[in-house]
Amino acid sequence: MARYTKNKSKDNAVSEETKQEAMAIAKGTQKPGQTKEQTKLIAQGIQKGIDQYKKQQKAKAREFDKQKKKALAANQAETASEVESEEVANYRLPWFLLAASWVLFGLSWFVFFNA
Repeated sequence: MARYTKNKSKDNAVSEETKQEAMAIAKGTQKPGQTKEQTKLIAQGIQKGIDQYKKQQKAKAREFDKQKKKALAANQAETASEVESEEVANYRLPWFLLAASWVLFGLSWFVFFNA
């Protein structure tokens, strides 16, 4: 029977780049007489801070995308209603012009023959 091994979830996994960056920062701020264990603990704290910052930025980006989609949907709905009203206006305009031309034709006929 196989042993159950708990895999780290994707959310808890930290990239090698983040680990290296945290270690570089920890070594850069290392004080004389500080042990390697202390430096590793500082690097872990920095790593957690970087990871938390990245999560916050991802959450902000998701929220921004949601707001952007809502604004885009509202804009599309507004544009659709404008197009619909333009279509109605464009549909009525030829009939109005036809009626106006017949009225003017009738008036000119009346003026020409009754004058």
